[in-house]
Amino acid sequence: MRPVVIDTNCLLQIISRKSPYRPIWDAFLSGRYQLCVSNEILDEYQEVMEQQITPTVAENVVLLILNKKNTLFVDPHFRMGLITADPDDNKFVDCAFAAGADYLVSEDSHFEVLRTTPFPQLNLVTLDEFMRTRLIR
Repeated sequence: MRPVVIDTNCLLQIISRKSPYRPIWDAFLSGRYQLCVSNEILDEYQEVMEQQITPTVAENVVLLILNKKNTLFVDPHFRMGLITADPDDNKFVDCAFAAGADYLVSEDSHFEVLRTTPFPQLNLVTLDEFMRTRLIR
């Protein structure tokens, strides 16, 4: 199963039933890829969803992620510090590196530095690019 890290803003976009990116969430629910998360990522998912949607939705989504067999829990031991424009985004980079993720899905411009970083080589993709992978179709 292919490991994937999804940043918080992308998660918000894929969980809506009306979103054109909903197939990404449905592919996770049906077990077509592994969602890689760390405690820091889960905390951010919950915090942001509580603010932007509702605490109930936030709790339900995080519980669902916690209970899916295709969730990979990662405890990154390295702090790469590759994103200096918004250091808080590094939790996703560190998770992707530690998990050996095939994809890091983000629409955040702070992640663009990864496209020119020689090490570690992380496959940064947008939601549209991820939608075109075989994992989603």
